[in-house]
Amino acid sequence: MDYRQAVRERHSVRDYLDRPIEEDIIANIKDKVNELNKISGLHIQFVTDEAKAFGGLIAHYGAFPGVKNYFVLIGKDDESLEEKCGYYGQKLVLLCQTLGLNTCWVALTYKKVKSAYTIDKGEKLCLVIAVGYGKTQGVAHKTKAPDKISDVKRDDPEWYKMGVEGALLAPTALNQQKFFIQRRGQEVNIKAQKGPYTKVDLGIVKCNFEVMAGEGNFSFIE
Repeated sequence: MDYRQAVRERHSVRDYLDRPIEEDIIANIKDKVNELNKISGLHIQFVTDEAKAFGGLIAHYGAFPGVKNYFVLIGKDDESLEEKCGYYGQKLVLLCQTLGLNTCWVALTYKKVKSAYTIDKGEKLCLVIAVGYGKTQGVAHKTKAPDKISDVKRDDPEWYKMGVEGALLAPTALNQQKFFIQRRGQEVNIKAQKGPYTKVDLGIVKCNFEVMAGEGNFSFIE
């Protein structure tokens, strides 16, 4: 599975099998985490075989049974943190999909298990991503029409149409898709609207857009 296929086939999964992730896959994922941390300056960590974060009443309430593996998205507590966590977290989500794993972005319904990861001074835990072998592959979320979230037109270049498709497939908080995409030649601007976790959503959307459009075809502008 390539990354474009991963964008199209990946859906949020909340219910997981009691099946450990193989050691070679864990090593692959941790290598990618280290690579992305060096690029981004984030402090993402991959926690494995740890059931407390999604165990007990809070997991029952939030309906995430079987989760024992998850990414903790941590970084310097500044204005860029949420968008960076969205962008680089989605890169890990897509990697997991190519490796046969399932994922789900989780903002609130988990317990912070501080012994399972490290938060350095000046850093903040933004949110987590559940990882594992899902009992199902999830279902596609309902999406808005392309012209409701972008200025895409029939005669636009194919890379732009593909990018908009990728953006529509991106998971967003409460599935609200609060963003808008505009193109000026080879430049693309994606703006987040107001709402909970929309900066995280912006990063996720940018990642999906980039994968589907192809990095060499455009550049993001503010």
